Amino acid sequence: MKPSQPLCNRIVDQLITAMIQNRPFDAVLASSTVAKPWTQQLVSDVLRSIPRFFFISPRSIGRQKGFRHRSPLKQRNLSDESLRRRSEVLVLGPGAYMDPKKVSIGLQKALEFFFWIETHFGFDHNEITCRDMACLLAKGNDFKGLWDFLRQVSRRENGKNVVTTASITCLMKCLGEEGFVKEALATFYRMKEYHCKPDVYAYNTIINALCRVGNFKKARFLLDQMQLPGFRYPPDTYTYTILISSYCRYGMQTGCRKAIRRRMWEANRMFREMLFRGFVPDVVTYNCLIDGCCKTNRIGRALELFEDMKTKGCVPNQVTYNSFIRYYSVTNEIEGAIEMMRTMKKMGHGVPGSSTYTPLIHALVETRRAAEARDLVVEMVEAGLVPREYTYKLVCDALSSEGLASTLDEELHKRMREGIQQRYSRVMKIKPTMARKEVV
Repeated sequence: MKPSQPLCNRIVDQLITAMIQNRPFDAVLASSTVAKPWTQQLVSDVLRSIPRFFFISPRSIGRQKGFRHRSPLKQRNLSDESLRRRSEVLVLGPGAYMDPKKVSIGLQKALEFFFWIETHFGFDHNEITCRDMACLLAKGNDFKGLWDFLRQVSRRENGKNVVTTASITCLMKCLGEEGFVKEALATFYRMKEYHCKPDVYAYNTIINALCRVGNFKKARFLLDQMQLPGFRYPPDTYTYTILISSYCRYGMQTGCRKAIRRRMWEANRMFREMLFRGFVPDVVTYNCLIDGCCKTNRIGRALELFEDMKTKGCVPNQVTYNSFIRYYSVTNEIEGAIEMMRTMKKMGHGVPGSSTYTPLIHALVETRRAAEARDLVVEMVEAGLVPREYTYKLVCDALSSEGLASTLDEELHKRMREGIQQRYSRVMKIKPTMARKEVV
């Protein structure tokens, strides 16, 4: 009989509390734990809860995940990070605000818990629980413990069923998101040690990790390896999409025009190679290349891809149109942006969202067309969307400067203020305000 969800939550809270209090995992704690029998889901919930309490500080609560870092991700150097912490210098990247002492305690308690449920409850760990434990060690930067753990688990009787290609691929993804790309590459080459063979998903994962830190040479080497005649796992559409999107994104992150031209040329060459080898680009592939072209002022090529997309029966979506709307808004070609939005609604290719209206409203305000910006805000609110606080204040100031402040209905003012306040309240529930102390 499986324990109910409220009971599972209570058990997870009980064990996390014991870890925070640094209580030993022994027979006394086992007698007070009511989880009988233990399930795979319950063990995974406990292991996945540990990083939230031991690896993340209150300052980083609500931060963006690894694949959405604003700054380019770089290969992490643990020695350099420890030196910065000793020198009281801010550490940037995924390792920001991590307390090494709390991380060490969390890893120690996680390993104790992992073997405690085996000893006292006879729980047989499977692929999912071992994968969660390995990812926990990777997030805690304990690579020696990670290799020892994988070696120990793979030598068990059911080692081949526990350490699989899928679990190693998930571990490589976790390492790549944390900025340990060299370690992810080492894990990729050590798969044979654990009796695993890499598949196309493993290749795609390591290529994505390499591209995120700008190591395109090694990523292209792995792609060429996949393209060899008779190779067991040839590349797929997702493999080329990873490289195309990475070339576009990495090119835009560099401030050098020559580097931007080079990366965009590489992205278009990869797109042509993809077509030459018989792969059919999907909407994600087109969106990546169109967005890169729009952000680097290559609107002619972007429109060419847009027409090619519709010719081949690939239906554009909201992301496709938003790329053009952002470009036209930045270049003050507002009529083109409005036409794109109306076309999207007319063709049924998507519903305009906040990311669709916001650049248009800002562009209208900048060109002193406050009345049209007001109309778009009204249309946005009537569609059930809430503008950002900055956008709302921008439109109100523009209307006041042109003497049109009274043309915006008071009911709309109330709805927008309430929506902004609700959004602010939701954010404050997960991210407390870091107020600076006033010096008296």
